[in-house]
Amino acid sequence: MFQRIRSPRLAGCLALLVLAAPIWAQSAAPAAIPTAPLVSTAQPALPAQLQDFGAYVDSARKQFDVPGIAVAIVKDGQVVLEQGFGVRELGKPETVDAHTLFAIASNTKAFTAAALQMLAEEGKLKMDDRVIDHLPWFQMSDPYVTREMRIRDLLAHRSGLGLGAGDLLYWTPTSYATREVVERLRNVPLASSFRSAYAYDNILFAVATLVIEQVSGQRYADFIRDRIFKPVGMDEALVDMTYLKPGMNVAMGHAKFNFSELRPVPPMAWSNNPGAGGIYANVHDLAKWMNVQLAGGQLPNGQRLFSEDSHKQMWSMLTPMKISEPPVPELNESRPNFAGYGEGWFLSDYRGQRLVWHTGGWPGMVSRVTLVPELKLGIVVLTSQESGAAFNAVTYRVLDAYLGKDKKDWVAAYAAAVKKSEGNADDSWKKHQAARDKGSKPSLSLADYAGTYRDPWYGDIVVSKEGGKLRLRFAKTAQLVGTMEPWQHDTFIVRWDDRSLNADAFVSFTLDADGKVREVRMQPVSPLTDFSFDFQDLRLAPVKDAKATMSE
Repeated sequence: MFQRIRSPRLAGCLALLVLAAPIWAQSAAPAAIPTAPLVSTAQPALPAQLQDFGAYVDSARKQFDVPGIAVAIVKDGQVVLEQGFGVRELGKPETVDAHTLFAIASNTKAFTAAALQMLAEEGKLKMDDRVIDHLPWFQMSDPYVTREMRIRDLLAHRSGLGLGAGDLLYWTPTSYATREVVERLRNVPLASSFRSAYAYDNILFAVATLVIEQVSGQRYADFIRDRIFKPVGMDEALVDMTYLKPGMNVAMGHAKFNFSELRPVPPMAWSNNPGAGGIYANVHDLAKWMNVQLAGGQLPNGQRLFSEDSHKQMWSMLTPMKISEPPVPELNESRPNFAGYGEGWFLSDYRGQRLVWHTGGWPGMVSRVTLVPELKLGIVVLTSQESGAAFNAVTYRVLDAYLGKDKKDWVAAYAAAVKKSEGNADDSWKKHQAARDKGSKPSLSLADYAGTYRDPWYGDIVVSKEGGKLRLRFAKTAQLVGTMEPWQHDTFIVRWDDRSLNADAFVSFTLDADGKVREVRMQPVSPLTDFSFDFQDLRLAPVKDAKATMSE
């Protein structure tokens, strides 16, 4: 279950701990950065094992090159800690505090699940309704799955779609509308049988978004704001980055350009799939959300956001998950005995305690929310770098403290996993280089590769000859523009102009008997590339009578 994060995760999500660790390479430590003071509203004392917590978080931040981290801990309905560490943006003085907004990415999924359960309580839908009962035009690539897909299935990653299937329809941002994204599902192939296996997806949360809008009569953003944020008291949370305004207390995301140089990346909007990962929030507001979750849906005023039955449904396992061995021995203690997915939540255990948790991955930001129901304990870690290692190291230190365990250097443990991940990526590249026929040349002139190519679910990409080189553009994705370099035979590497993507890809042309391009296939060059760049799922064929612009 070790998977890279970001999808909306965005990751990470999806970053799975022992199911979770997209642990990207980090090495250089940033300069010393001030730590925001502990907020005065935090009343209960920290466990003795966390008396050095500030120094520990800073050690994680520095080890994994994270400019800013925010953490909140709740216990027994009270806020124990809300604190910021580091700066909002590299090279600028403003510090992170408990009110600094971060993209929480796939931690949004729990809000979407709650919204559907709330609508079910009102009798506007049933969780076992067929999707086509509410969206008659909805289609999957298999008629049986179309007919049998239930509302609950949208939340459980068991549809038969492959990992991250269809993510290129909105990752990075595209010009497709939400309905257009969902309509294209009919052409996204299934990778397994319906409900037979776990495979993380984001696209079905776009379907859930439309169901919420259809049955509530409200825009998704308005429903979440009016029906969840307001009663919970999340007064500073936003449904999408488009609501950010100049001067707001917001963290800037940071990425390792070319997997090496840490630089800021601009905020990203996911307006065509907000239910999968759109929310911006801070630890102050998320502490309130965690307390409502730990209280089974009960609000501080005694009223209910959702019922106890709905709460149990969201935290019940729908999709079992395979458990892999940790990548390094240092992480053996984090290996769960069981793991699965409920409705918008991962479910597993740690040292005999049940965990309910999720991660989120976004360009430049990753996060984790972890609940320990029997202890009434909640931990949220928001970060401004793509380092699942950092949020995991912080989370496990807190878990150990409240479980009465001896201190373990989780920073060192995850550093070892990062090192191994880097080494595996280096080995992968060396294998590609060893297999390369360096003396080979493209079969065709560059102009003969130029043209418009169409995939059934994504749409068009355009290859054009410009200034003696081939350029590749995804028609609906502004950031996916790059230069193609010959690799061997009829395979090129496209190197994207935006070097923060870390998603360069092989582009292979297949020729027919007459030497004409018959098909184009793509695959990421590096195993560290986020899974949401699902290039390998594209089946690109030439579009007749569609000519790419060519110039010398």
